[in-house]
Amino acid sequence: MIDRYCVFGHPVGHSKSPAIHSAFAEQTGEHLEYTAIEAPLDDFAGAWRAFVAEGGRGANVTVPFKEAAFGLCDTLSERARRAGAVNTLILGGNGLTYGDTTDGVGLVRDLKRHEVHLAGARILVLGAGGAVRGVLEPLLTEGPASVRIANRTAAKATALAEDFGDLGTIGGGGFAAVEGPFDLVINGTSASLAGDLPPLPDALFAAGATAHDMMYGAEPTVFLRWAAERGARPVDGLGMLVEQAAESFFQWRGKRPDTAPVLEALRRSL
Repeated sequence: MIDRYCVFGHPVGHSKSPAIHSAFAEQTGEHLEYTAIEAPLDDFAGAWRAFVAEGGRGANVTVPFKEAAFGLCDTLSERARRAGAVNTLILGGNGLTYGDTTDGVGLVRDLKRHEVHLAGARILVLGAGGAVRGVLEPLLTEGPASVRIANRTAAKATALAEDFGDLGTIGGGGFAAVEGPFDLVINGTSASLAGDLPPLPDALFAAGATAHDMMYGAEPTVFLRWAAERGARPVDGLGMLVEQAAESFFQWRGKRPDTAPVLEALRRSL
């Protein structure tokens, strides 16, 4: 039986994961099948069990199931435990389910690919939801000078910062309290999906700063356009998507794919 992998989501038809992992498999000579499965909103665990029964060896998990995936795991990575969410499921040889989150690793690797220096950097992260929680541990591990979380609900940003306070200098608050300059500003809000922009001061970016949006599209997001107009280098989230997928693939198959040609092909297809 061929080893099967998938991405679970709801909806999931838009996912680029099947194309990414099929490219990885071809590149590395791994014989596997990767599909997209729309799991029922009220029974993610049942969908995972059915998939395993049909030869499933691992899965990626996207919204709205990352917390449900976290709950069904027998073992969790430390970064998944801190994130409170899982985007990668691995079926062990003992039949137990191991959970990890690769979003933060994907973000850090993509930033390094763009030669963003994280050690000693002043970083601002916009948003305090699951997407942000999932990347804080890998970001702080890189040794930035400080990380500031800004959110519409200040208390949520403050509480999130407190959860990660043991890993480095990190604080949180509302958008109104944001004072630059920052070397790196990461947009982890969903505002770009609606074409909106968080309320930010013009004097946000240091000289040579980078602006990263976790969202991506054929055209730059409104946040990246705004940032570029103020002198920042814009980087969208497509590279993060490919890099987090590569980390999942490595955990499943023990081979690390070359992400550059896959990212280039995806970019052309947008």
